[in-house]
Amino acid sequence: MTVPVPPYPAPLGMLKGKTVVVTAAAGTGIGFAAAKRAAEEGARVLISDFHERRLDDAADRIAAEVGCERPATFICDVTSQTQVDGLRDAAIAALGKVDVLINNAGLGGEVAVVDMTDDQWSRVLDVTLTSLFRMTRAFLPHMYANRSGVMVNNASVLGWRAQKGQAHYAAAKAGVMAFTRCAGLEAAEHGVRINAVSPSLAMHPFLAKVTSEEKLAELVQAEAYGRPAEVWEVANVMLFLASDLSSYMTGEVVSVSSQRA
Repeated sequence: MTVPVPPYPAPLGMLKGKTVVVTAAAGTGIGFAAAKRAAEEGARVLISDFHERRLDDAADRIAAEVGCERPATFICDVTSQTQVDGLRDAAIAALGKVDVLINNAGLGGEVAVVDMTDDQWSRVLDVTLTSLFRMTRAFLPHMYANRSGVMVNNASVLGWRAQKGQAHYAAAKAGVMAFTRCAGLEAAEHGVRINAVSPSLAMHPFLAKVTSEEKLAELVQAEAYGRPAEVWEVANVMLFLASDLSSYMTGEVVSVSSQRA
């Protein structure tokens, strides 16, 4: 049985007056959904990605669909500390300060361990895990100086669960979880919170492009609702963690999943 998708949420002003930066926000995935939901909830938003045309398209779509000012944009390759530092400086210049940073960048792929090259391993860990370290290191001093701020990281249930062909991605996402816990403790004494979401399966066109129909059907069968999550359902939990409603949470990883126990 498939449980229907619920209605799209009505804005509640959860982030009214806040400023939000979202990485990997081009296209139609979780990053775009998080940026759009943040704008709907009253935030001023800057979105970043390495793909210029898709990034501009995303900013235009958010402005048109939400009826808000067009989000600021910044082209950034998160594997470059120089570009990450540039993103931080551009965000502060455009927004005045950064209240919320949503670290969404990640890279997957399917390959058996015996066939995996050093480059495949290193690339996935660099984009998915080391970039998180770069972003956190760049933005934390700004938040520390303000004695406030929130970071929300995008992990995955594969950080907990085994799946063939995903050793590099699962290792990176487990690292995201561990990094979130440790950095969250460090940041707490400075008034900054760091948490993560751990989605199971959120459907969007890019995922469908890089995953076989057979594998997607297998993954959907593991979900109690009989369907994948909508990307905005994951974004909703990100916004909860970004908002003052989660004020006592830091170093936590929240599963966004309907998988059977």
